[in-house]
Amino acid sequence: MNESPSAWPAPASLTALGPTISFAFNLGKIPDQGEDSDPILRDGPDLGLVGVFDGMGGAGGTVYETPDGRRTGAYLASRIARDVVEQRMLELLEPDWHLNGKAAARDLQHSVQQALRQRLQELNPAPSGLRSRLIRALPTTMAVVALQRTQPSGPTWAGHVFWAGDSRAYVFESQGASQLSTDDLRDPGDALANLRRDSVVSNALSADTEFHINYRRVELRAPFLVVGATDGCFGYLRTPMHFEYLVLSHLLEARNTEAWSSALQAQIASVTGDDAAMSTLGVGTDFKEFQKLFAPRVGELGSDFIEPLDELSDAVTRAEQELRALRERQLDEMAERWSRYKSGYERYLRPEALVENESTAGEALEQEADAAEDSSNAVETSDGEPTQPNVAADNGEPEPAEDVGPTEEPALERTEEASS
Repeated sequence: MNESPSAWPAPASLTALGPTISFAFNLGKIPDQGEDSDPILRDGPDLGLVGVFDGMGGAGGTVYETPDGRRTGAYLASRIARDVVEQRMLELLEPDWHLNGKAAARDLQHSVQQALRQRLQELNPAPSGLRSRLIRALPTTMAVVALQRTQPSGPTWAGHVFWAGDSRAYVFESQGASQLSTDDLRDPGDALANLRRDSVVSNALSADTEFHINYRRVELRAPFLVVGATDGCFGYLRTPMHFEYLVLSHLLEARNTEAWSSALQAQIASVTGDDAAMSTLGVGTDFKEFQKLFAPRVGELGSDFIEPLDELSDAVTRAEQELRALRERQLDEMAERWSRYKSGYERYLRPEALVENESTAGEALEQEADAAEDSSNAVETSDGEPTQPNVAADNGEPEPAEDVGPTEEPALERTEEASS
């Protein structure tokens, strides 16, 4: 989808270029199941329109039976909203009439809500027992930029920005990219913070919950690019600077608009984890002049932002790899040294040691018991048992004195005997 159909007739003569280059694409992760709709891309000499719609698969995961087969609510919602918004904006945008943006936002809100509710009734879904504030019927995001030249054949343009959810609208000028929409998130932050945290979308088009369409008007001076992108295009890149560099570096490297679009699609498909849709419109000059216009900016981005950040990211990756290797080495060495150490540490815990210890302890206890028993018997024999009666004493006969053997005479008598 690289050509922009002309929605408005061209005047007979032009003194300043209007929309000159354009492309759009829709990359579904699963063929024929992508929940982003085909983008809006329309242009005329004094008007332009780009828009993207991202069906919210988490909140709108309910599956409905349709004539085209089973479709999720997210798939249906993005396409219903796209068709309604495109139709209404083609009716509201006029070259010679300044759009009332706030009134247009209310018109879009009413028209989309009515269409989604009517489609939900036609689908006649079965009542669900699941209750959650995160579950919605036919939910989708939206980011749309409508362009009007402010003066006939002049270089200034009014950019009318309409959005709901976290799809984004951008403008690319010679000094760099600028975000035109503000992410509708429950925990909002700046663009970098929103990339790093996964906050819940706080406002989105749906059939069963109230929503609003945000509006902002900006004044732009040609030449410039306007881009609408779903989060699959930018949400998997490191920083917002990387998204700008992605778009502009491929512009510089391409031979023509079609090659630019193809290179972007290939690069985004290689990193994204989601469906991705983009719509791009260049105003005020041709392809070659856009390349010249953005060449200095690409050089600045590369030297001041992308190369330093990528070098640091690569260093972090190498450090993390080295840390993982060190941790693996630590575990291996710990296991090896433990195996050498634990033989002695667990010598009393092994089954054979327990058996040996129990046997040794049993023998010791038996020896102690035998010794105690012998000691007890000895005591009873000497003190407790009665002695045999002395028969001679009972008969009145004196018991002969025990022969205790010769007694030793005093040393003095032995000395005297020796001298005589």
